[in-house]
Amino acid sequence: MKKRFQVLWPPGVTILQGDINMRKALKNLSILLPIAILSACDSGELPESSTPQNTQEKATAQTINQEQDPASLESKAAAPASAPALTGEALYTSDKAPDSMLYDKPQKVIDGVWSAIGALAPSRYENSGHNNNLSFVITSDGVLVVNAGASYLLAKALHTEIKKITDQPVKYVVLENGQGHAMLGSNYWQEQGVTVIAHTDAAREIEEKGASVLDREKKSIKEKAEGTVVVMPDETFEHKKIIEMGGLRIELLHLGPTHSPGDIVVWLPEKQLVISGDMAFHQRMLPLFEYTDTAAWLKTWDKFAALDAKYVIPGHGGPTNMAEVTIYTKDYLIYLRKKVAELLENGDSLLEAYEIDQSAYTHLPTAEFLSKRNAGQVFQSMEFE
Repeated sequence: MKKRFQVLWPPGVTILQGDINMRKALKNLSILLPIAILSACDSGELPESSTPQNTQEKATAQTINQEQDPASLESKAAAPASAPALTGEALYTSDKAPDSMLYDKPQKVIDGVWSAIGALAPSRYENSGHNNNLSFVITSDGVLVVNAGASYLLAKALHTEIKKITDQPVKYVVLENGQGHAMLGSNYWQEQGVTVIAHTDAAREIEEKGASVLDREKKSIKEKAEGTVVVMPDETFEHKKIIEMGGLRIELLHLGPTHSPGDIVVWLPEKQLVISGDMAFHQRMLPLFEYTDTAAWLKTWDKFAALDAKYVIPGHGGPTNMAEVTIYTKDYLIYLRKKVAELLENGDSLLEAYEIDQSAYTHLPTAEFLSKRNAGQVFQSMEFE
């Protein structure tokens, strides 16, 4: 459709005027956001008891909210978090573990499960690329790590901390997807004789885009990327892989399309805990990309919810519960799709999509970069559904 119009973007600056193809022009506008930051976004309490399950966990380890009653998790979505998320300049310059490559050191989630919670900001020199969660499961027969880390040195720093907590060797590293902060540290782990596992789609993503992802990470963290090379996972799977370690069943599940190709979750049924990766968000706004199918993500969510997890370690942000990630993932996607459907029904354009009211979510870190882009991505995809 052709239409005569004038666009002000940003306000007060005339970008286009005249008889042009509206869709092509507006699509071009949708990419006039900070590409480096968005690329980095793509590169994103619960103690059950005080009785140690694994006697090799050492007393010096930190515990998330050690005195918090587990019941408080059940109401967490209805109550403000005890430590508000960083905002403004602090979001981008903070470092909770200045003596380590890690943004923050591992903290106990429940018995046998730990996580080094990454920064909520995009990958930056200050956070050493540690802007996702690096989790691990300790058993009497070894350790399984979820995410290799964003570099060789970051992987090494995580391993150093794991060895302070347990004498058990790391046997497996599972990649939650093919993004840089999940896979770039894989060559360190392979040097240690650890088996790296990923979904077949994540492996394809690494093969096709790994070199450019590494180049981008080098620009972000500079000399901290030293020693990092792109390697392929040792093993891949399609739908489900079961690992039995020390009497614990660990399920690697590809439930369907979500945020990015090859997204998986790690499910520990005996512990009622899921390491959800980018299936679920809550403390930062989720990013949508040209390959993200929000309708399919919502269908996959039903399978995720059916796990009935009590504890959730998301890809970004602290451990939480299903109620909270539902608010900031499923409910957010439903809301955006509902608003876009109304625009399409009224014959409105992409410009109106950018103005969708997302005030219920704009307190989340990175929302200033992602909210309009997300609305635009949903609009462009729903036009052809």
